[in-house]
Amino acid sequence: MYTPSDYSQPVFGQSMPPPAPASPQAPYGQPLQTAAPPQHMMHAGQWSSGLCDCTSDMSNCCMTCWCPCITFGQIAELADMGTTSCPVHGALYTILLLLTGCQWIYSCMYRSKMRQQYMLPEEPCNDCLLHFCCEPCAMCQEYRELKHRGFNMSIGWHGNMERQRQQAVVTPPFAPAGMKR
Repeated sequence: MYTPSDYSQPVFGQSMPPPAPASPQAPYGQPLQTAAPPQHMMHAGQWSSGLCDCTSDMSNCCMTCWCPCITFGQIAELADMGTTSCPVHGALYTILLLLTGCQWIYSCMYRSKMRQQYMLPEEPCNDCLLHFCCEPCAMCQEYRELKHRGFNMSIGWHGNMERQRQQAVVTPPFAPAGMKR
């Protein structure tokens, strides 16, 4: 018959497993802080470019200055996840611009929606104030942010989803010729 002390001794030629590391403990009543945030939270709270970095994408800067309805339509279609198309958003934006001059309210709603989706801060000021005072810069920043997150702005939501599906096709792993079952 074996006693519990027999199990704690290593057999000749075997090594003992290393002791488990002590788990860190936080003071009573306080949450434990970890060193690194979870992977999906890495870019939360940061814009990929600044508000005044418009000239880093010169073609979008020119498009937004001369025909903001196109840039807005592309942003809104992606923020809406394809429920309404780019031309519809662009047409509504143009109608609001020509009839009321309050298109900035419409574009401000989509900046807020995009910020919530990607957990971005409301900076340098309130979304409505930003779109009222400097709408072209705000739309250029939103466009660059979506582009930085991997969207191809010219193919819309459905085109991006199809492209993502095609990239997700997984090929079987390669096995060397000498390996068999």
